[in-house]
Parts: sequence; C-alpha cells; structure tokens
Amino acid sequence: MENWITDIMSQYGYIGIFLLIMLENIFPPIPSEVILTFGGYMTTQSEMTAMGVIMISTAGSVTGAIILYGVGLLMDVTRLEKVVDRYGYVLRLKRKDLYKADAWFDKYGIWTVLFCRLLPLIRSLISIPAGMSNMRFGLFLLFTTLGTLIWNTVLVLVGESVGDNWESIVGVMSVYANIAYVLFALLGLAMIMWYLQFRKRRA
Repeated sequence: MENWITDIMSQYGYIGIFLLIMLENIFPPIPSEVILTFGGYMTTQSEMTAMGVIMISTAGSVTGAIILYGVGLLMDVTRLEKVVDRYGYVLRLKRKDLYKADAWFDKYGIWTVLFCRLLPLIRSLISIPAGMSNMRFGLFLLFTTLGTLIWNTVLVLVGESVGDNWESIVGVMSVYANIAYVLFALLGLAMIMWYLQFRKRRA
C-alpha cells in the first residue's frame, strides 16, 4: 500500500494528496502518516511547499470527516432507539443507557473530537458519534479542523526536515499507532467491565 500511495502522490501532486487523505478519513486503514510524511519529503524534491501540503491535506481530512459526520446523522438517536427496542435485550441495553451516552457526548464531545483527531484510526471514526449526537456542525467543523491542522502540520514538517529518511518516521508512527490501539482496546475493556459491574450491583 505504501508504494501505491507514494506513486499517486508523485504523479498527481496536490490533487493526489487531497484525494488520498480524504479517503484515509473514510477508510482509516490507509495510513495518514505515510501520506503526510512523504508529502513533507516531496516539498524538498518538487515545487510543492510545506504550507501547500498542510493546507491541501487539511482540506482533504476535513472533507472526509464531514462525510462521516453525515453518516452519523443518518444513524441518529431516534434510529438507534429502534435498534435498542428490537435488539437491546441481546446487548443488555435500554433506551436510558442510550440517552446517557448521548448526554455524555453532548457535554464532552467537543474536546473529545479535538483530542481524538490526534490519535491514529480513532481520528477518523470520531466523526460518526459526533454526527449521531447532532453536535453543532459549526463546532464540529472548528474542532475537527483545529485537531487535523495540528496533526498534519507536525507530520508534514517532520517529513520535510528528515528528507530521504521520511520512512523512518513512518516506523516510529506505526509504534505510536499500535500503542494508541492497545490503549483504546484497554479503555474499551475497562468500560465494558465497569458497565457489567454496574449492572450487577443494580440487579
């Protein structure tokens, strides 16, 4: 996949970066760290500039995030209520559990979106619950853009500074991504265990 990404970027330049980074947001297994660090390296080998790569990649990321936000809107709480009513007994969920989760995202969702835009994989998927909770689009757009700009700027500038050694940064980012995945999995497991204990105490 890495060769495919670099070939497209080398051939299509800014347009290739925009399309790849937009696709990365919709299909998270495409590694943004490859796109961004190689984009930074390309600024040392072509007429592209670091600012240009940062801006076009941010535009692509935000476009992909808006698409997933729209998907989340289609899966709003009203639709989920029907799912819970029908299959909640299997998942041991009730409508009030859904409302609590939605209220939590309403309260902390803005900062969650900003923070998660700095984490591999999660940075893309966070747009879906933002849409599901009907987060105000203006706020979603603002904090998504801010978090994306930070992520893109760091990786593009690092890619530019290391030049031919940009692939070494991809290796470091892969380790960071694996750590983030493990922490996310542990957090999910902890939340499941807490929920089961909570249900047990209530019963």
